[in-house]
Amino acid sequence: MKKTTGLLALFVFCGFLFSFGVGHKAGLNADLKFTVQFTSDVFEGPLTGRVYVMLSRHGEREPRFQLRRPSGIPFWGQNVSRLMPGQAAVIDQSSFGFPLETIQDIPPGEYFVQGFINIYTQFERADGHTIWLHQDQWEGQNWLRSPGNLYSKVQKVLIDPSQPQTVGLVCDQVIPPVDIPPDTKWVKRIKFQSKLLSDFWGQPMYIGATVLVPKGYEENPEKYYPVNYIQGHFSLRAPYGFREEKPEENDRWGRRGYEFFEFWNSDECPRMLAVTFQHPCPYYDDSHAMNSPNLGPYGDAIMKELIPYIEENFRIIREPYARVLSGGSTGGWISLALQVFYPDFFGGTFSLCPDSVDFRAQHLVDITKDKNAYHTDYEWFRVERPVLRRPDGRIIEMMKDENHYELAVGDKCRSGGQWEIYMACYGPVGEDGYPKELWNKLTGEIDPEVAAYWKEHFDLRHYMEENWSRIGPKLKGKLHIYVGDMDSYYLNIAVGYLEKFLENTKDPYYEGLVEYGDGAPHCWGPTGTDPIKLIAAHIEKMKKS
Repeated sequence: MKKTTGLLALFVFCGFLFSFGVGHKAGLNADLKFTVQFTSDVFEGPLTGRVYVMLSRHGEREPRFQLRRPSGIPFWGQNVSRLMPGQAAVIDQSSFGFPLETIQDIPPGEYFVQGFINIYTQFERADGHTIWLHQDQWEGQNWLRSPGNLYSKVQKVLIDPSQPQTVGLVCDQVIPPVDIPPDTKWVKRIKFQSKLLSDFWGQPMYIGATVLVPKGYEENPEKYYPVNYIQGHFSLRAPYGFREEKPEENDRWGRRGYEFFEFWNSDECPRMLAVTFQHPCPYYDDSHAMNSPNLGPYGDAIMKELIPYIEENFRIIREPYARVLSGGSTGGWISLALQVFYPDFFGGTFSLCPDSVDFRAQHLVDITKDKNAYHTDYEWFRVERPVLRRPDGRIIEMMKDENHYELAVGDKCRSGGQWEIYMACYGPVGEDGYPKELWNKLTGEIDPEVAAYWKEHFDLRHYMEENWSRIGPKLKGKLHIYVGDMDSYYLNIAVGYLEKFLENTKDPYYEGLVEYGDGAPHCWGPTGTDPIKLIAAHIEKMKKS
């Protein structure tokens, strides 16, 4: 009897804990909501886009400057359509966020809160689809610093789950236009409207380049030079971080840029032009320089508009041997892809830590076999899949978290994030006009039909293997690939698959280089002045061949 009474008391106590703990958590902040509106003096309306609420425990910087992965502050987003000045958009428990999925999960306490609005543009594309995306303002598809986007002043707010609460935020601040650096003796900038892209997107679309000329360029008007076409993320900085002014002693990047300037201006430096491309698209800070159904003719725009413009306005040797590509990470993939898809036009590539060159290792996902991108299921347990590590093996971020962050920034591939450009560039168009996603961004479930499309159109190893008899002779001696064997994003695995194919090529053997950095992380490879020296030596070799 005593034992029964004890068990009964235990059950009653556990029921009390459930009703007070789990039940209380389920209803936590159920009556909390945020409203976000804007004023007519910053945008006349109507406005279509996405509104956000961001909160932080720290007030040293505005919350919008604390938003980052994987250790940033919580935020939540909500789409709006034709919102008018003074009309409130609501962020409530249905709004998706990261790293807290819902505002119900906000712990009680005092916070610094800020509202933000990312403005979308209507695109009536030539393929018949009308869609809404953020239009780049020459900031590199970064919604948090894009000119014209709106934000509120910071409020200090006490979140009290015991009280119904509405926090009102007014976005009456606007991000100013980008300040484009002026041209100098050494650095020239190009920006023009692309007819090909504007016709496809139904909006003015711009591409450009930043050109670094060699010493003696102005003094030798009859001389023509080879060119290093550098691929990478959007940037208005000079190629190789070139900096003419001596920096402060503690400015590490500035010091490297100045050291490169000293080299570039020395008798030791080989004479060539160095050029970076600017081709932001509505999905990312670069287009991957490819033609694709979702992006339109970016490959054609670069090959038929941008490069001809550069080579007509600068004294460049217009021969394949004198055009050498380079780049790292995204730029590593682009530089390799341009060489592979346009083997007659370019004379070689030096590609560092390229994004996945074999989709059997899209980071750690084998899109041809895996059923889910976020985890692997075994009979009795599930293992989550990481996406970012340190060289010592420590896991920094999981695949689902990176994708959930992007989903909170924007649905339909509208976050401007890394996975969105993969989906947009490599994949087909969905019925709604937006990219048909390789996997469900919420659950990670992979669509095998989309996976097959990716492989057939943009798997570089697969493409080379299928077409080696045709393109192999044109690629002989042109491929140089570098990657750390502890690449932060596991990109060395795909490089290994590619190397295995290349080492077994015949008629011809590829006669290139795949090199691994022992224990090295992302973006390992030649740095500083070494790329220029390697490229110059390669140009001389190709010129003689």
